[in-house]
Amino acid sequence: MSREIIEALRQIEKEKGISAETLLSALEDALHSAYRKTPDAVETAKVEIDPETGDIRVFQLIFPEHVDVEALKVRNEEGEEIGIDLSSVDESQIERHEVTPDNFGRIAAQTAKQVILQRIREAERDLMYDEYVDRVGEIVTGIVQQSDQRYTLVDLGRVEALLPKSEQIDSERYEHGARVKAIIIKVQNSTKGPQVILSRRSDDLVRRLFELEVPEISDGLVEIKNVAREPGFRCKIAVISHTDGVDPVGACVGPRGSRVRMVVSELRGERIDIVPYNDEPARFVAKALSPARVREVLVDDEGRSATIIVPDDQLSLAIGKEGQNARLASKLTGWRIDIKSQSEMADNEAELVYAEDGDDASGHCVAVMSNGKRCPNMALEGSRYCGIPAHQKLAEAETAGQVTAE
Repeated sequence: MSREIIEALRQIEKEKGISAETLLSALEDALHSAYRKTPDAVETAKVEIDPETGDIRVFQLIFPEHVDVEALKVRNEEGEEIGIDLSSVDESQIERHEVTPDNFGRIAAQTAKQVILQRIREAERDLMYDEYVDRVGEIVTGIVQQSDQRYTLVDLGRVEALLPKSEQIDSERYEHGARVKAIIIKVQNSTKGPQVILSRRSDDLVRRLFELEVPEISDGLVEIKNVAREPGFRCKIAVISHTDGVDPVGACVGPRGSRVRMVVSELRGERIDIVPYNDEPARFVAKALSPARVREVLVDDEGRSATIIVPDDQLSLAIGKEGQNARLASKLTGWRIDIKSQSEMADNEAELVYAEDGDDASGHCVAVMSNGKRCPNMALEGSRYCGIPAHQKLAEAETAGQVTAE
């Protein structure tokens, strides 16, 4: 029976990748607990298994008087004694007497079976946890097993992952047997094994899908700088090229739109706008409002806000359905955006009122732009000018002139 145990452990090591030494150690701990429950068990004992022959023997240990035996005992989480740690003791000073019970082979066989099955389950859980814990942020493909009000179970092959309701797209339905791509957003250990949490709403899903479809992104020639998304409806991505001659937008769109079409298909029809990233805020904000055409952009660097002027026929397109286009553009750029039509701006300028002393009673900036029109921005508190750097310089020059005159 002992030889069979060793062969079984080596077979498990080969098939499951679980160390035979780990299983032997666990088996010794379990046999120690089993021996402690036998009627004639001695107080201090150690179970040893020969790794070559599989012979199982129990030894009584007699320690010198100065050794604190209680401190050497190893206990499990339930407080049950499962062994004795001799690493801190000079074993040459310990007396050993074999006290292996006559029927211990039968006990060993039963215990070995239970321990091996338990350790296999634990080791497989640990291996799966180690495999997936480093894959957070990766895209995976799985098959829907079942779906209810709380979550959808997705089979990833070695583990079943959870797609919670909060990470699902409201407009999507996950039918049994359907293949679905998702992002791993969390991996946590549990008594039942690693729990892998997926998301279809994460911005990273868009990033990873484009990496799969666009070689220039996976090779580092093109980078996705930012993603703004309302899952299931619309998404905007800002892209930049790190290599001369590579058009970042064209690379993502692909020949005849083939690349972006594959991403849209995987996102089940979610609309995607691809815009070029620009370090200059005015240009970036204007592009972010695509597909609307922008006439003029007035930026306030200090307040990170921008007033966008568009042709009258582009106003609804720039704002988007229920403000979606403007909202996504603001999220993509990180700037607060105020959109006005040309006629609205003209009306605002016509209503500007000047006081006799030259101050603007309406609170608007008094600067005149290069096109001869008044700046439409509100003046900063305590100033006649807005926060646009060029207009602040006018304010500084005006202040300097007043000081000189005094």
